[in-house]
Amino acid sequence: MPVTERAAPETSPAAAGAESACAHCGLPVPAALREVGAARQFCCAGCRAVHALLQEHGLGRYYELRASAATASGGGPASARAGDRFYAEMDDPGFRARACWPAPGGLEATEVYLEGVHCSACVWLVERLPRLCPGLVEARLDLARARARLVWDPRAVSLSAIARRLHSIGYSPHPARGLRAREAQRREDRGMLARIGLAGAAAGNVMAIAFALYGGMLHGMEPEFAALFRWASLAVALPSVIWGGGVFFRGAWAALRLGVLHMDVPISIGLLAGFLHGAWNTARGAGEVYFDSVTTLIFLLLVGRYLQQRQQRRAADSAELLASLAPASARVIDGEGTREVPLEALGAGTLVEVRAGETVPADGLVERGRSRLDTSLLTGESRPAAVAPGDRVHAGTVNVSSRLEVRVERAGEETRVGRLMALVEEHARRRAPIVQLADRLSGRFVLAVLVLAAATFALWIRLDPARALDHAVALLIVPCPCALGLATPLAVSAAIGQAARAGILIRGSDVLEKLTRPGRMWLDKTGTLTAGRIALMHWWGEEAAKPLVAALEAHSSHPVARALAAALGAGIAGVGIEVKETQGAGIEGWVAGRHVVVGAPDWVAIRARDLPEGMRERLRAARGGGLSPVLVAVDGRVVAVAALGDPLRPDARLAVERVKARGWQVGLLSGDDAAVVAAAAGQLRIGPGDSRGRISPEGKLGVVTEGLAEGPVVMVGDGVNDAAALAAATVGVGVHGGAEAALAAADVYITRPGVGGVADLLDGAHRAMAVVRRNLLFSLLYNVVGVSLAMGGLLDPLVAAVLMPASSLTVIVSSYRARMFPRAPEEAAAWR
Repeated sequence: MPVTERAAPETSPAAAGAESACAHCGLPVPAALREVGAARQFCCAGCRAVHALLQEHGLGRYYELRASAATASGGGPASARAGDRFYAEMDDPGFRARACWPAPGGLEATEVYLEGVHCSACVWLVERLPRLCPGLVEARLDLARARARLVWDPRAVSLSAIARRLHSIGYSPHPARGLRAREAQRREDRGMLARIGLAGAAAGNVMAIAFALYGGMLHGMEPEFAALFRWASLAVALPSVIWGGGVFFRGAWAALRLGVLHMDVPISIGLLAGFLHGAWNTARGAGEVYFDSVTTLIFLLLVGRYLQQRQQRRAADSAELLASLAPASARVIDGEGTREVPLEALGAGTLVEVRAGETVPADGLVERGRSRLDTSLLTGESRPAAVAPGDRVHAGTVNVSSRLEVRVERAGEETRVGRLMALVEEHARRRAPIVQLADRLSGRFVLAVLVLAAATFALWIRLDPARALDHAVALLIVPCPCALGLATPLAVSAAIGQAARAGILIRGSDVLEKLTRPGRMWLDKTGTLTAGRIALMHWWGEEAAKPLVAALEAHSSHPVARALAAALGAGIAGVGIEVKETQGAGIEGWVAGRHVVVGAPDWVAIRARDLPEGMRERLRAARGGGLSPVLVAVDGRVVAVAALGDPLRPDARLAVERVKARGWQVGLLSGDDAAVVAAAAGQLRIGPGDSRGRISPEGKLGVVTEGLAEGPVVMVGDGVNDAAALAAATVGVGVHGGAEAALAAADVYITRPGVGGVADLLDGAHRAMAVVRRNLLFSLLYNVVGVSLAMGGLLDPLVAAVLMPASSLTVIVSSYRARMFPRAPEEAAAWR
């Protein structure tokens, strides 16, 4: 099918004279690069080259699709530009062995994460990449996860060449972590789904045959037809029992070999007793068959096991997500140039380059350059920290301003992030025995059922030998731990599903019960209770200085400059501006003929004639309130004090009060300055003894560990610095916008911003436990009545087979009809 070439939207000559957008990336085109009269404007040579490349290969329709997607979503195109990366590390044999796998026909496949993916036009363009790159056989893009699956012929093209081509069209690729584990999980899921499909088909067909048999019992049936239906039921049920039920038989056999009893043992006994007794009755042509109950039970149990497996994949994911905090490669300085190597190739003594906007790949010392690092992911400090030659930097922090050269001291698992990962995994393993509590309790249930069944058989073998086996089998079937075993997991599963629809993702079945026992709750400050970004909190001084400051700060990328520019609005337009920025101090320049200086108080005071007493008082007030003061001087005179800080979220105070109302003792932990933490605690009505500042990740872990000796501890956080504490706590809660490592270590992830979801979580947990208690009460009554009737000879196997699924159905209806979590924050407010 021929491809019609389409171009990016043209820019009119009039528009070209004013501010115009780049025809490729949509960013404003600098005045120096505008071409008067040109149909299309470009902000750089890279965008011009990408535009020409797409047109050359007949992919101009990308711009039309992007425009329609942007119109539909109300957004615009994401900027993406080609850079100077060569991706040589992707051809490294170690990388290919770790991240690639063979595909049919001598091909290879891998998955990569793509930057800049934002709409359906991106999918259209990426999946047509084989046109631009001979040797690439297939490219499939998952828009939601921004993951592309690539299949290529290594004899025709290298993976680095494909990566460069992706980069050239604006989608920088990064290796996706944990590919082998995800592939194994996909195979396991496919196998389980196949078993569920077979079990469901068998259950449906056997049930249809059973209707005929039950009808024959009421109205009569020819013996040969009854025998045919019995053998047909046996034939259909056999694959379900062998293949579908094999999951439980293997688990039971393994448990018995180890000398333990868990849920698979009573399930297997019930399945085998029902099936073998039905097979024996089929062979002798008399008695009841239970194939419909057995196949239905296998189907329901497999569905439950599949859902359980989906929720219990946390330990491996934690390691993979923590590893993803460091970049996949590093830029090593080699002689006069640089080369990219896989992160695994870094060793002590290696000199690496870290450019502005990049993540530090390893722990080390700054050897050359001055910059500021965003360490909030690791330390919780909301303000970027200045670094200079001789300062130590850590993997996972982000260089926000200038180029650095770092001499590596530790890499990989030896870094601070790596050690935190080890702590997360260690505490995750320690919690496993608690999760298995239900299995240990079920062992007692199994012994009780076996003893009662034996006693029933012994009793009736004397009273009525012909009915002894029927009564024993009925007792094995009726108190099968399904109703009792499903009472808690079904209610919890329903609660977890409702919580997910409310934006609260719960990753363990034991979390809800733990949250109903009040104890100590520690809240991280930065990004959890606060917005996680610097903002202008107070402006004390002349209003006329605001446009001057806004115009000056618009020429800096420093976080303080961005906060001031955003808060003070548009600066003075159409004037000449000369700017000089001093790293770690401030910025100064000439705006509309006036000399403007903005920066640290000491630095500005040197450049100003005097500092009025009123301004000194404002400085002291800002510092006392835990804010960062910035002085503004115009023409040598200090005219204003700007106080910056990380503001509390609007819902923070109400959420803390709701948590306290549930009986929890709330405290504040943060790596931020102690004065800042104390100010935030005061606004939230948290006592001075319950707030701690300047606390390291290891310190947070120590506080949580110490608290566990006194009772339940809940940790709420969002950064890597919280990950070990989240894993060690009784329940760890990760909040919206948090680091992947924190979310991997957490038991609960709240997808909406703010801490109101934490209070909703506690309310929902109490409602869920009420449903669990109701289900357990019904299951207990059912088992007591059923066992009594079976032992008394008042319950034959046919009635037992009917009651068994009926009991489970009652538990299911009870669980899924209950409303435990609100569907939206508005509904939560109505429930309160």
